[in-house]
Amino acid sequence: MEQINYKFVDRTGASESTSEILDPVLIKKEAIQTEIERLAGLPAADNGRRVSRIVNPAAGVGDCLAAGTAVSLCVLKPGEHTQRIRHNSSLVNFCIRGAGYARVDGRKMDFSQYDLFNIPAWSIYEYGNDTDELQVRLVYSSSALLEKLQVHIVEENPTLEPAAHEEESEPQDHSNRMNPFGTFQLTEDGAYLMPYEQLISPEVVRNKPLLWPWNKVKTELEKLKALGQSYVGRRLYLLYNPATGRANGTTHNYFAAITVRPKNIEDKPHRHISSAINYFFGGHGYSVVKGTRYEWEAGDLMLTAPGWAVHVHNSGDQDVYELTIQDSPLHISMETLLWQEDLNGSIETLGATGGFHTDRELKTG
Repeated sequence: MEQINYKFVDRTGASESTSEILDPVLIKKEAIQTEIERLAGLPAADNGRRVSRIVNPAAGVGDCLAAGTAVSLCVLKPGEHTQRIRHNSSLVNFCIRGAGYARVDGRKMDFSQYDLFNIPAWSIYEYGNDTDELQVRLVYSSSALLEKLQVHIVEENPTLEPAAHEEESEPQDHSNRMNPFGTFQLTEDGAYLMPYEQLISPEVVRNKPLLWPWNKVKTELEKLKALGQSYVGRRLYLLYNPATGRANGTTHNYFAAITVRPKNIEDKPHRHISSAINYFFGGHGYSVVKGTRYEWEAGDLMLTAPGWAVHVHNSGDQDVYELTIQDSPLHISMETLLWQEDLNGSIETLGATGGFHTDRELKTG
């Protein structure tokens, strides 16, 4: 008898349902510190990795904190280094303690506390700690989304290609040669046809590992304090990777933004489809998410904005510094990034229908 591994689900006349919005998750600094100490106390692993995944069970498959974002706490003791690895997920690294280096496709990047760097998908990489202090990183990965799609591919201890040993080596040129079976316009309103020969050889946009040093970012960030209490917007800089183009990303999945929130600033409630995970590394304050108030302080990690949850952040009597990881670039690429900057205003699909303005633009435009 033929085995049936599918079924028909009759949706005739059914209304489309709206997804359930996740609840926030707050991980206090004391819990993070305890886990750091536990990891540091373990015997060295064969692959050199001391890693703990921070998991929100409600986020589903992928051992993730938000539904599409896995967050790991990674520790390296002085003198340790990890085995090489590569995978088709991309990473954002944020060093919260100590210093060290990453070697990505042969390029060495030295980093220290509050520096941020990306690792593009399918890059061969490893980490090392060549200091006398413990190294601690938060690593944000698109692996959770790929695991939900059941296509996360990982290769342990891959062999470096000879060209990858050169610090500034260029990747092999895979750019398109002139194709005799080119793409051509089919209809007057802009529909095209593309042959298989071009389908399997798209334009290559080089995506490099990049480092954003905290000392340089902070210098620029401090200038935003001068915007004053009347500024309608957020005092932040996106750590932008030009390879992501109009998707405004640090990677093609995520943007990393660092915010300075001067003391006693009251934000404006808003919401967006993209999820936001904040690591607070200066000051204290609170967020109101889905109507519930959450107090946070420096050293806390929080899923502050589950997708489409109404939320607002407010600083206390000290300046706040925070890193936000948000999967906006992915949603811009999918044309799914609904955003409502003012709950009494319009809902826009960023990158598709329009966007919003701040009073800073109106004053200088």
